[in-house]
Amino acid sequence: PSEDMITLMWSFVVSIYSIGGLLGSLSAGYFSVRFGRKKAMLFTNIPALLSAALMGLSRLSGSFEMIIAGRLFSGVCGGLGLNIHLMYAGECAPRELRGQTAITVSTAIAVGKFAGFSLGLREVLGLDALWPFLMAANAIPALIQLLTLPFFPDSPRYLLIDKKDKEGCIKAVKQLWGDGDHMAEIDDMLAEQEAIRGEQAKSVCDLFRDKAVRWQLITLILVSSCMQLIGANMV
Repeated sequence: PSEDMITLMWSFVVSIYSIGGLLGSLSAGYFSVRFGRKKAMLFTNIPALLSAALMGLSRLSGSFEMIIAGRLFSGVCGGLGLNIHLMYAGECAPRELRGQTAITVSTAIAVGKFAGFSLGLREVLGLDALWPFLMAANAIPALIQLLTLPFFPDSPRYLLIDKKDKEGCIKAVKQLWGDGDHMAEIDDMLAEQEAIRGEQAKSVCDLFRDKAVRWQLITLILVSSCMQLIGANMV
């Protein structure tokens, strides 16, 4: 192929991740309610491991299309994982630690990018013979989560509000926060359950039409857009 076509294909390989991220983000709400936060988090490992296998074996197969497909699945994993992780971690944290727990998402993204840039150095895995291993490295955190997450309980809020399982909620709270009087937090969840009784889940279109959250939504869009335009993606 010509140099222009190679540049176009390489740009497509890079940008297809964002398309996968959009698909994953739009599906996160459905999966988190349909299967629960914990099972949905476990589900995100499937596209992660599939992407690692496709990209890791692409050179052996002589197929650049496998890299494109792998990047797409990796984006789906990112879109699902970022949204469901925030939900799961926030709902599992006690009230006084909820803000600090939410910050772990940004911290994990920064550490992950630093690890990716570091592994991509020519002195590490950025060599002609080693790049398939570099592109399959996302299998490592996926396997760690797949092996450890089953030992954690599901979100107490999901168990109480979505599953109507008060006993399971109390058991999850004790496993996460230890023994003690946690009825204040459980009462808050019960009050929320009562407040949203009979309401239908909102779609993305409903969110854009809801005037009550319009300015919050605009603020988030602006901040996220600025984050994407600071130059990190260009690097």
